[in-house]
Amino acid sequence: MKTMNAQQIRQAYLDFFVQKQHLVLPRALLVPQDDPTTLFTGSGMQPLLPYLLGQEHPLGSRLVDSQTCIRAQDIEEVGDNRHTTFFEMLGNWSLGDYFKQEQIQWLWEFLTTIVGLDPQRIYVSCYLGNKSLNIPKDIQSAAIWADIFKKSAIDPVEIDLDTPELGGQLGDQHGRIFFYSDKNWWSRSGSASNMPDGEPGGPDTELFYLFPQVKHDIKYGKYCHVNCDCGRYIELGNCVFMEYLKTAKGFSKLPKRNVDYGGGLERIAAAALDDPDVFKISLMWPIVNILEQISGRRYASQTNSMRVITDHLRAATFLAIDGVIPSNKEQGYVMRRLIRRAIRYAFDLGIEQNFIGEVVSIIADIYHQDFPEVAKNRDKIIEILVREEKIFRQTLRKGLKQMDKLSSQGNLTGEAIFTLYDTYGFPVELSSEEAFKRGLELDSNWREVFNSKMANQRKLSQTAAKGTFKGGLGGHSDIHKKYHTATHLLYKALRDTLGDMVVQHGSNITEERLRFDFSYPHKLTNEQIKEVEDIVNKQISRDLVVSWSEYPTEKALKQMGALGAFGDRYGDKVKVYSMTPKNAKKPYSLEVCGGPHVEHTNQLAEGNKRFHIIKEESSSAGIRRIRAVLK
Repeated sequence: MKTMNAQQIRQAYLDFFVQKQHLVLPRALLVPQDDPTTLFTGSGMQPLLPYLLGQEHPLGSRLVDSQTCIRAQDIEEVGDNRHTTFFEMLGNWSLGDYFKQEQIQWLWEFLTTIVGLDPQRIYVSCYLGNKSLNIPKDIQSAAIWADIFKKSAIDPVEIDLDTPELGGQLGDQHGRIFFYSDKNWWSRSGSASNMPDGEPGGPDTELFYLFPQVKHDIKYGKYCHVNCDCGRYIELGNCVFMEYLKTAKGFSKLPKRNVDYGGGLERIAAAALDDPDVFKISLMWPIVNILEQISGRRYASQTNSMRVITDHLRAATFLAIDGVIPSNKEQGYVMRRLIRRAIRYAFDLGIEQNFIGEVVSIIADIYHQDFPEVAKNRDKIIEILVREEKIFRQTLRKGLKQMDKLSSQGNLTGEAIFTLYDTYGFPVELSSEEAFKRGLELDSNWREVFNSKMANQRKLSQTAAKGTFKGGLGGHSDIHKKYHTATHLLYKALRDTLGDMVVQHGSNITEERLRFDFSYPHKLTNEQIKEVEDIVNKQISRDLVVSWSEYPTEKALKQMGALGAFGDRYGDKVKVYSMTPKNAKKPYSLEVCGGPHVEHTNQLAEGNKRFHIIKEESSSAGIRRIRAVLK
């Protein structure tokens, strides 16, 4: 069998589940819309949470997709053979339809028959159970796996390991099916014992692929097991069987059981190549090749730096596609950090000239056929990233000038290195390298001082984040619904005042305020702000009726004229919210949205509150930002 590349695996996966009566979901944006609880789409299931919790999906009960994801918390781990901040998650879902038998059998069929992975090297884990919570061991999944393994002449030896730590002490013990406790339970709040009342969850089964050419590293435990971090086993995917609901009396069964599978495309492609290095797959190796050409260095000798640059620029490219601009806040800050880390690691390769344009062109070539939005926005993406590269090179020059001043002191303190990092954006690694070049001594405790100041900064950032990102799933509290409704009125009022050039570029809603980004080339005058406020308050006082219906996407957007957000992509059907005066046929506001909203606009005025714009400012080039409150 010819080895499939990553692009072929992605398409084969979608085709396989389409044949199983699944409908393909469009790629969701990397920046979740109207979900203030997280900065990025970090898994394929994240955009589907409302439907896993019981809401009817317009496309039905069997769904499949390949979702781009970002996990910024992994940024420091990039450099080994498998961790990336940006990745694609292959996913399929059953919303109250099929369950364990079909899911496990189909997944085995896809990986072994379609992709061609060696069955002898596939291992699985299942849920051990929790006797104190009266949740049984998942013997059903284990039995299905045992039957599958037997048909492939594999002895399905079952081993109870309970925790990864115990696995490191005991090893895999020649097992094939491993039972863990919390590691194989899924809920939004973590382990089953931590779940609040009303929260759904369930056991999961994970698949691992053995790379026998990788030697176990004892720093991860005395012995290797499937959940070891040494890289000998790599997780290919996870099937969550959501079937329980936490109640005040314990756990009850959900009326509709769901299946949620997520599998890393890059890792499956690496397994198909029989190489544990995910950077050698077809989605990344061309980027490595261009870095070798630009630098004149080889991947074998500069592995870590090339991996970091490859991953970070892929992530930054797709953030640009989805409308993110480098900045010092939220998603823009992460994007800026990714770009600047890529430039810093390019120094290790001897690349001191601008290079990002060449690399991003290769990334666009890799993805443009499978993601039309890449081809459509190619020039804009390159422009955004190249501009940030030029800005940072100026930042580097400023940092070097500051280093000249510090050179006169004869030594470099942790406080000075933190100032260079925090104020001038000067990477810590460059500070220490420059100190060495200039013959400056580093204080013996510089790293402790720097880490202490960084820890204080993180603590402040986390405190600020808690104030910014409040609420539960999608922010379904009453005040969140009010602010969500207010964004619809604001959007229409801006277009009434400024014209049709106003297009939404994102929103963020907390319990304290709403934030709304929109395209407009000029700062709003005080008169324009007052007019927008008056229009919104007038519509609130008219007590518009808020309702929704589902329509074919083309009808909603083109025939009905429903508004949407820039960059959003939709399936065949969409939910359209209308806000209509009583006894009127024509709505004031008509917008594609997932909810939630109030039922009548006068609910926004409860307690004699009015809509106030408290700030209007530039968000990025050509994009304005409004912050508003109800008070």
